[in-house]
Amino acid sequence: MKCIITPSLMAKNQNELDTGLNKLKGLVKTVHLDIVDGKFAKNKVMMFPFTLKKEFMYMAHLMVKDPEKWIEKNGTKVDVYIPHFEEVKDITTYIKKTKKQKGKVAFALLPGTNVKKIGPYLKSIDYVLVLTVHPGFYGGRYLSSNLRKITEIKKINPKTKVIVDGGMNPVRVKNAVMRGADYIVSGNYVMKGDTVQEGLRKLRENI
Repeated sequence: MKCIITPSLMAKNQNELDTGLNKLKGLVKTVHLDIVDGKFAKNKVMMFPFTLKKEFMYMAHLMVKDPEKWIEKNGTKVDVYIPHFEEVKDITTYIKKTKKQKGKVAFALLPGTNVKKIGPYLKSIDYVLVLTVHPGFYGGRYLSSNLRKITEIKKINPKTKVIVDGGMNPVRVKNAVMRGADYIVSGNYVMKGDTVQEGLRKLRENI
């Protein structure tokens, strides 16, 4: 599988969300949504009753306390929801429930969380999101040491798809891909650049 570039959106209201999605029309198939509740991280985005355009596949990174409550309320709106491993109370029960509902099992890891903690569950996990910044905002300080988690995850289960999220630009994306990343999430570089199309082109050139 070729590594996929996935733009991320942070929206405080439906108008911001629609504007971002309109910019991505015809350019990508998958959109990454950042959900932040103001408690897990200090920012607060996508905490409104949002509606989504049907032409995209959606992955939702849940930077929220009690992610299972969010999933019960909004889970059917997105294709893959990615709660934080640190916030799910009973990992085994959550995995069984998600599989029973025919969903993809995905977790995000904070920069400070060791792969050893998620290791015993990796055979049952479809996606792991590796954060290379502290969560909540665009443009956080890049933490390159977290790229080693890609190799560690793949060593335990090569079939688990690894999503790398945070500080991705044309230089850094090369290192992530070389280590085995399957998805690259880019928010600040793609969405805040001169044009979305140009940002995507430069990232794709480097994978």
